[in-house]
Amino acid sequence: MPALIFDCDGVLADTERCGHLVAFNRTFDEFGLPVHWSDADYAEKVLIGGGKERLASLLTPSFVEEAGLPSDPAGQQDAIASWHRRKTAIYTELIAQGSVPPRPGIHRLVAEADARGLVLAVASTSAEASVRAVLVHAVGDALAERFQVFAGDIVPNKKPAPDIYLAALAALGIGPDDAVVVEDSANGLRAALAAGLRTIVTVSGYTRDEDFTGASLVVSSLGDPDGPTAEILGAVVGVVPDVAVTVDDVLAILRAPTPSPTLLEEEPR
Repeated sequence: MPALIFDCDGVLADTERCGHLVAFNRTFDEFGLPVHWSDADYAEKVLIGGGKERLASLLTPSFVEEAGLPSDPAGQQDAIASWHRRKTAIYTELIAQGSVPPRPGIHRLVAEADARGLVLAVASTSAEASVRAVLVHAVGDALAERFQVFAGDIVPNKKPAPDIYLAALAALGIGPDDAVVVEDSANGLRAALAAGLRTIVTVSGYTRDEDFTGASLVVSSLGDPDGPTAEILGAVVGVVPDVAVTVDDVLAILRAPTPSPTLLEEEPR
């Protein structure tokens, strides 16, 4: 059967603004670090794949000195690991408290895909504990059990490298022509395309203006018939959902050719 593979952050739930940013800033406060990311600051940080990598971006010489951090790389990596563990714990607490809303249409599409017999998976290089918490929050315990989860540091390179998607395809025992990915960012799209996968993009607040050349379909959200509905931002393979992205749309995208960059550029956005 075909597979429907979801990214986590920004796809299953609005995790970046309501979850990760809050958790990062609380972590900074707890460790007494001289930094607080604004919404604008974090809009730049989301371009960096991976929480540890975002934390590592702090380590300028002036920050290291002001924060009183070790000067040796090993000591700095230990500090990053400690911050990241605490940040993940805070983030997981936020998910459990219901502070992070699921994206529109995610539960509906997952339930429909499961009922139609599609293979369900999540492929994310976020921490596995965080991914599983978001998954349960977004679709419920019963549907979450239907997923195979590929997350954490199981691959050497994070998105936009295709490693996590290649690992998922290998574990699922399928080829790229047997799966559709749902992503929310240009980095995620590039990772999926590099793995040869057709991709639906559901933009988020931080990614709406990114370049999604190569996506089969770009929408504001997966949508729900009772609202909010899906706004079509780009549709280049002849698949244009009505008010919501359905499994029939997913299967139609799977049958369509992978869009070329030229084709996408010619379509009005």
